[in-house]
Amino acid sequence: MLSSKSCEAFLAVAETGSFDEAAKVLCLTASAVTLRVQALEKDLGQVLLLRERPCRVTQTGQQLLEHLQHQRLSEHHLIQSLQGQSQAHYFQQFNIATNADSLSTWLLHVLQHVLITEKVAIKFLIDDQTQTHQLLETGRVNACISTEKRAMKGCEAHLIGQMHYRMVATPEFAHQWFKDGIDREKLRQIPAIIFNDRDLLHHQVILKLFGLNQQSYPHYFVPSSSAFADAIHLGLGFGLLPDDQIGTHIDTGKLIEVMPKASTAMQLYWHHWKQQAPALEKITQVLLTQAAQHLDGVKS
Repeated sequence: MLSSKSCEAFLAVAETGSFDEAAKVLCLTASAVTLRVQALEKDLGQVLLLRERPCRVTQTGQQLLEHLQHQRLSEHHLIQSLQGQSQAHYFQQFNIATNADSLSTWLLHVLQHVLITEKVAIKFLIDDQTQTHQLLETGRVNACISTEKRAMKGCEAHLIGQMHYRMVATPEFAHQWFKDGIDREKLRQIPAIIFNDRDLLHHQVILKLFGLNQQSYPHYFVPSSSAFADAIHLGLGFGLLPDDQIGTHIDTGKLIEVMPKASTAMQLYWHHWKQQAPALEKITQVLLTQAAQHLDGVKS
């Protein structure tokens, strides 16, 4: 059996990236954390952490990290299931991974009622929609919204709807850069608005239509859904916005769709473990029955 105290120390260092920060979390000295991690490495006969700034896990360390994170989440899940609503004044806590656009547009509206009535508090983890299911796989979240269609072992995946994106810019920006049309060479000079370096949607569209990778054209990284839309409205660049954020701006002339062929429909799936706490099961049912009303609907 692995030492629980040593595993706790390793987990804290792996997640904070520092022995000093892990010591603060565990209310220990940094030397005590170091000794516990060293003891664990000795027991396993493997180096688990690379002592860098920040600390990084080795391949073996990553395996152990995923195991411990999953174990922690499973224990939390068990406690939630056993306690149920016996202590009604307590809020149950779950971790859910989602893309930023869903969180900023429709997700909270759909979940509002069930979160209040079931006394549930959610820790939302934000990542690109192509990456969120990895957080579920490593045990960091109870469920996730993802573009991944296939369910992982021990999980279920349900299509809940799709978000539609259009490539837009302000009329002034479009007149300055796109008045004579768009081609591969012009795009090398035109600034784009991209969420962050893990946002693949813009990259995939431009690569498909013009054969340009992200390093071929100037771009902003704006890792906030509201600030992302603001950047486009301020005329800093062009980018893909979901219909929810576009609203009536195209109809009123505040925005122009500059690349109709770049229009993209992104299907979203709800992934969760097959065994769920009752409150999380209710969240699942709400998403399956109501999400499509806020999205473009479920396409078979």
